[in-house]
Amino acid sequence: MMIYDLIIIGGGPAGITAGIYGARKALKILLLTKDFVGQIGKVGLIENYPGFVEVNGMSLMKSFKDHLQKFDLEIKEGDEVRSLSKKENIFTIETVKKQLFQSKAVIIATGRNPRPLKVPGEIELRNKGVSYCSICDAPLFRGRDVAVIGGGNSGFGAALDSIPYANKIYILEISSKPLADEIEQEKANRSEKIEVILRAKTLEIKGKDKIEMLVYQDLESGQKKELAVQGVFIQVGYLPAADFLKDLVDLTEMGEVIVDPLTGATKTLGLYAAGDVTDVKYKQIVVAAGEGTKALLSAYSFLQNQS
Repeated sequence: MMIYDLIIIGGGPAGITAGIYGARKALKILLLTKDFVGQIGKVGLIENYPGFVEVNGMSLMKSFKDHLQKFDLEIKEGDEVRSLSKKENIFTIETVKKQLFQSKAVIIATGRNPRPLKVPGEIELRNKGVSYCSICDAPLFRGRDVAVIGGGNSGFGAALDSIPYANKIYILEISSKPLADEIEQEKANRSEKIEVILRAKTLEIKGKDKIEMLVYQDLESGQKKELAVQGVFIQVGYLPAADFLKDLVDLTEMGEVIVDPLTGATKTLGLYAAGDVTDVKYKQIVVAAGEGTKALLSAYSFLQNQS
């Protein structure tokens, strides 16, 4: 079996940047990714990535991917990692499609997955009105009423994505004020379609073959209230995609991979992590790209010292 110098797991900003830098170092690299969409590809509009005044998420990811493919490295798309192990200084990766790959070093850049709300009706009505991706599914609710659970940037972004399609958009936030950036709140305030409901705790999503009602508790009065909606976008945060790492890394209480902030190294020699899967404080595209660079340069130094 071929042994790569480095395997990068993940096709987001951190993984792609690591791939570009690694290829320029003439490393024998394999980049494994489920897709080149990730969280960014599901964002409608990005206004804070240098060099792009305004760009939609899918276009930015296409630019990243096109840049990556200019370099000499192997890319395998459409599969996910099931397990990662290390024996005698060699890492072995098994994928969901039962492929095996080995390398001398690994960079984990798997990002995060949407956090479920864990209320009755969520699982049963998934893909029947419950969605975690507004840029994907907002057009399905043309002329209908929708609720967005979560008042952070993701929640307000989902509401803004829905403006061209939905008839009415409710944003439900459990705290006493929205958590989104002021500029996102200002955009939402300019639309008569959007109504923000604060101190609202979602209790249940009702319906049989499709969503008919959302039940929430008004935390000020304690009363249960209902909204007649046909769609629900759940935007209550993300969980790090780190389940397959097991005892090779230490995790925070939130499941984030703990890394050395100077190098991106984990507790396992030769294993690095970068981007939103880690405990790095700020989850931003530009930060993830920088962390991917840091992890790659650290892995390269490690490989040089091993030879």
